[in-house]
Amino acid sequence: MSDIETVNVDGIPEDGFVLDVREDYEFEAGHVPGATHIPMAELPERFEELDPDEDVYVICRTGGRSAQASLWLTAQGYTAINVAGGSGAWIDAGKEIVSENGETPVIK
Repeated sequence: MSDIETVNVDGIPEDGFVLDVREDYEFEAGHVPGATHIPMAELPERFEELDPDEDVYVICRTGGRSAQASLWLTAQGYTAINVAGGSGAWIDAGKEIVSENGETPVIK
């Protein structure tokens, strides 16, 4: 996995494009505000929804799935950057999360 660029959550620009690759139920429970959601299993069918000219900051819960997705997207010609520590690191940094289910946001 050393062939991919990795940043910590503070390295994501304020207007950075965040791609969340977690499962539907995880995303609905809590995610980075404004994140785009494409579950990792759907990425091969849906990656063309992404702008190949835009840096993609890929996030999951702890950084494992996002590292795999970043490696795959990079092989497809995208500039994919893995977010180290994932959504857990996002919360640890005191950053806001939102939910899609009307409940208090949590990271699952």
